[in-house]
Amino acid sequence: MIKRGLLLVAGLLFCTISKAQSNYAAERIPQSLLPYASAVVRNDETTVDVKDSDNVIYHVKRMITVLNKNGDEKATPDVYYDKITSIRYIKGQIYNQYGKPVKKISGSDFDDYAVSDGFSLLRDDRVKHYRKAMTEYPYTIEYEYEIKAKQSMFFHNWEPQQEPGIAVEKGTYTFICEPGFKIRHKAINLSDAVNTATTKDGLKTYSWHVSNLKAIRHEAFSPNELDLTTTVMIAPEKFAYESFSGSFSNWQQLGKWMNDNLVTNREELPEQTIQFIKQLTENITDPKLKAKKIYEYMQQKTHYVSIQVGIGGWQPFLASDVDKDGYGDCKALVNYTKALLKAGGIESYYCVVYGNPYEKLSLMNDFASIQGNHIILCLPFKNDTTWLECTSQKIPFGFLGDFTDDRTVLAFTPEGGKLMHTPKYTADDNLEKRKASFVLNDEGLLSGSMETIFSGTAYNYRGEIIDDAPTERIKEIKKYYPINNMEVKKLEYKQDKSQQPNTIEDIELIAKEYGAVNDGKIYFSLNSIDRARPLRQAINRINPVCIQRGYTEKDDITYTLPKGYRLESELIKKHIDKPFGSFVMTMSIDDNKLVYHRTLQLRDGNYSKDVYQDLVDFFQSVVDADEYNVVLAKK
Repeated sequence: MIKRGLLLVAGLLFCTISKAQSNYAAERIPQSLLPYASAVVRNDETTVDVKDSDNVIYHVKRMITVLNKNGDEKATPDVYYDKITSIRYIKGQIYNQYGKPVKKISGSDFDDYAVSDGFSLLRDDRVKHYRKAMTEYPYTIEYEYEIKAKQSMFFHNWEPQQEPGIAVEKGTYTFICEPGFKIRHKAINLSDAVNTATTKDGLKTYSWHVSNLKAIRHEAFSPNELDLTTTVMIAPEKFAYESFSGSFSNWQQLGKWMNDNLVTNREELPEQTIQFIKQLTENITDPKLKAKKIYEYMQQKTHYVSIQVGIGGWQPFLASDVDKDGYGDCKALVNYTKALLKAGGIESYYCVVYGNPYEKLSLMNDFASIQGNHIILCLPFKNDTTWLECTSQKIPFGFLGDFTDDRTVLAFTPEGGKLMHTPKYTADDNLEKRKASFVLNDEGLLSGSMETIFSGTAYNYRGEIIDDAPTERIKEIKKYYPINNMEVKKLEYKQDKSQQPNTIEDIELIAKEYGAVNDGKIYFSLNSIDRARPLRQAINRINPVCIQRGYTEKDDITYTLPKGYRLESELIKKHIDKPFGSFVMTMSIDDNKLVYHRTLQLRDGNYSKDVYQDLVDFFQSVVDADEYNVVLAKK
């Protein structure tokens, strides 16, 4: 009887374990979530519990099935902390594809790294990073951790999907606080409204739920990820951060608080420096030219390092320290430049912005919160607002480039925070204009010179090689021009840093066997200096088409042909005009000179997903034209 009882208990226990394990089995994932997914979040339970304004507990529990090696990093738990954020615990378990547990996870399985961007002088951010242990797919990782933050100035966004290639079976985000702790919230790409309730302890809860979110496909010319993924943002009305406290409900209040508490009274300069600035600009009456003189002085005196320590994530170094030491991060250098301009009698605004050369991210007009990752400076000249990037020793005065152009920023003005928009570089502005004159002899050798002018955001296209030694320059430039057997005789750069800055590249080159000689004919490529690349086909395109930045390429090439030869191939012309861009190509012969013109323009804008195939066909037409081969025959 006892044995039967034990067997019954054992059987029940086995059934319970089998049922629990089956919940982790990869085969239980709904088939509808598998397309384009390299990982599937089976469950995400994130809770933020505001015990007090300086005591916030984050509890995160996730179960993620990794379908292939591309999902490894998407599923790997990374837990960040610093001197005001501590990790209470981390634990977890790994299961094989059948849901059977194969490994427990503990704190010792995590590597502990300083969060480095490669150029920071000081950072107190650290991360616990899990070392992947599985090599057989699919597998499931379940982890749980809790962290304590001694601040309530900002709360981490809830992003159950985080990036393309991740599907979500279900997820819940819960925010708990005292009824008196007022918040504002914003949900992006979330159809269900927030649920609010009051617990038996009198606490207020806000909760959001998601289910069956299909993976976002990584596609060329897609909108920003923030526009595609689900996100919940929380902003407090009142908050605490270290020794600071404050409140805000709009951008004007937030900008005023940040200016009054983080920036004001940090602009004092030594009297000697103030007098130097006055002497430096005493003969300049134009305020903009005066500002340019001061800005260029700042550039030659300082250099940039990133410093992210504690409240230093928002507060700049003292201007007097930068004046003495000669270095600082974006906050410190903007604050220092602001102080120098003030000494010269010029007003300027400290501005928070999202810096990113690949995505134009703007601060949200309708949701004031701690946003942005970079600082720039605004000079509000009447009818001539000017913007300064203060972290570069070489960038021209008034030039932002692709890192911060065309996006909404928060300016700290005397009246408080003010949303402003940085200048946009249009497709016409972003110009790469090339003129070449080549001679082709009867042995197929090409020789000649070429001048290229880069303007707009193209100004920095050669930034990485301009300061290289001559031999390194030549080695690198060959990567830009696919000319076989190219030998560079001269390579020089000039940079015009005026109101409309540009970079000028001058090359003299020869290329043996550029033309293939065979049976009295010479074959050569019409365009070997500026070729387009084809776009990948996308069957069943999902995302709308977003061209974030337009540009223009103009090429004029003249080939002096060898005497005694005539053009055997046809003179071609192409003209394509679409809403998103245009392409014009012409060929002509004048005596023994072959003249080739090429203009390609891509225009920024948002288009429906159906336009993508048209875009693919457009670029394929350009590629085909760029690969056109000329045939010369003896007369």
